[in-house]
This record gives sequence, C-alpha cells and structure tokens, in this order.
Amino acid sequence: MTTRNNKSQPSHPFAYDGLDRLIHERARLGVLTSLMTHPKGPLFGDLKQLCGLTDGNLSQHLQVLELAKLVEINKSYKDNRLQTICRITPQGRKRYLDYLAVLEQVVLDAAAAVKADSHSNAA
Repeated sequence: MTTRNNKSQPSHPFAYDGLDRLIHERARLGVLTSLMTHPKGPLFGDLKQLCGLTDGNLSQHLQVLELAKLVEINKSYKDNRLQTICRITPQGRKRYLDYLAVLEQVVLDAAAAVKADSHSNAA
C-alpha cells in the first residue's frame, strides 16, 4: 500500500481514523497477532506465554475481544482437564487486517517525513 486511504479527509491527512482503539491497545494487539499466526487457536496457557500476560490480564482482554466479536473462546475437556482454545473470528480477522492497512500508512507517512527531513538537512 503506497497511497493514502481515500477514506481520510484531505484536511486531516494524519487523523488515522482506522487505528481501531480496541485493537490498538498493546496487549490486545499482541493477542490478535498471536491468534492470526495460530489459526487453529492456541490453548489459553500458550497464548498467555506468547503474549507475556498473566491469567487475569489475558482473561480480561479476551473478554473485551469476545464481547466485540473479534475472538471466540471454546472450552472443552481433554483427559479430565479443562482446555480453553481461543480463535480469531472472521470479523476479527477483517478488522485486524483493516487496522494493519492504516498502521502501514502511518509507517509510510513517517518514512516519507524522515526522508524529506534528511534531504532538507543535506541541502
């Protein structure tokens, strides 16, 4: 993506309205990224380890994401032990990819600004 998203208003080129606040929080971004890279869904303990979160913290973030229908949580028993598997939903996948597209634009804009600054300082 090398061009600015046409949804942005020309008078506010750096508003980045697509930076979804729900996803932009660091822990939830980590959770969704982990779920994107594990489409079959990791176990709760594995997800906790991948994201460096405590049980309670991960539970809270998953609850927020589940309420927004970005993730689904399935509980079952295996060998008499409760297993919790978390998966990203199709809606969650779409919102995550939309978020990444806007984040990519932020990086492109920042890179262009750095390049312009380095050219003006060299002159």
